[in-house]
Amino acid sequence: MSLEEPLLILNESWERGSAPAAAGSSSPLHAGIFIAAVYALIIVVGLVGNVTLIRTFCTAKTMRNVPNLFMSSLAFGDVLLLVTCPPVDASRYLADRWLFGRLGCKLIPFIQLTSVGVSVFTLTALAADRYKAIVKPMDIPTSHATAKICLRASGIWFLSMVLAIPEAVFSDLHTFHIPQTNETFKTCAPYPHEGDLHPKIHSMTSFLIFYIIPLFIISVYYFFIARSLVQSAVNMPVEGNVALRRQIESRKRLAKTVLVFVGLFAVCWLPSHVIYLYRSYHYSEVDTSMSHFIASVCARILAFSNSCVNPFALYLLSKSFQKQFNKQLCCCCPPLSRRGNSRARGNTHLSSMKSTQNHTVASFSLANGNNAYHEGCV
Repeated sequence: MSLEEPLLILNESWERGSAPAAAGSSSPLHAGIFIAAVYALIIVVGLVGNVTLIRTFCTAKTMRNVPNLFMSSLAFGDVLLLVTCPPVDASRYLADRWLFGRLGCKLIPFIQLTSVGVSVFTLTALAADRYKAIVKPMDIPTSHATAKICLRASGIWFLSMVLAIPEAVFSDLHTFHIPQTNETFKTCAPYPHEGDLHPKIHSMTSFLIFYIIPLFIISVYYFFIARSLVQSAVNMPVEGNVALRRQIESRKRLAKTVLVFVGLFAVCWLPSHVIYLYRSYHYSEVDTSMSHFIASVCARILAFSNSCVNPFALYLLSKSFQKQFNKQLCCCCPPLSRRGNSRARGNTHLSSMKSTQNHTVASFSLANGNNAYHEGCV
């Protein structure tokens, strides 16, 4: 699946022609089950990671800052993508027909492209935020910052939905014919099979709007960020202010985190864009080779994976998020651990109490043991 292919995800004209060649005429169902199992794993891992990330940022007040608000919006978009895209894509390998009706053909591509737009535009907004924080820190507004960020995040969602409206308008159930097998079938696609101008315009426009242009803008932002950080390091005295050094290091870490997110997005989505462009410019030639089928499946799996890797990348890059993430996953473990340690300390005092013959000292030890127990429970 690609951000164009969420819409074209549903165009089975290629997959119906290529899947049998790849999976073998005797076991296409086995290949479909395997692909569906991989999708199910991605969905479970992605939902656990992104839902925990959203809960972490909502419950931990110390983590409610501008980048994390954007990351929460990004995680919500990933959740939306995971619950709509992989199940629909998996159904194409398990069923012979489109299962979701005409309404689903209109609604699902719209939801899918909206979530992809939220991802790439939020990453662009994060890069812009890092640019302001590092290059122009004096321009950062101090009043109503949270409300402004929420407004910007809402604007990103609105823009993504507006750009996805054509998918809801033009996607429909179309009839396709595969010459190799002389088979005719009806499935959901963003345009009919006749003509090749529409697919070329569709694929190139999607590639530019949802990949090339945002990544170019992000690259410009990061060029100025890198230049500013280099100048700050050069101009700083050898024995500079400790607080200033810490501030610069903090900015570097956060800029690095956003850059990792952008890099993951670029790597995960590029194969899907390339395959979609290849298909669009060879629209009248259905590639039924095994290599094309495997490349298509791997590209979709890689694109889906992008919606589940961000929380775990953040987990590895941020110690503060790591602690809060662990608390959300194992909220009951720390109290039980402390209680066990407290009881152990109480038993130790009780043993020392039995081994002494001085009743006054024993009573004092018992009292300390009880105090230790209560402090442990708190």
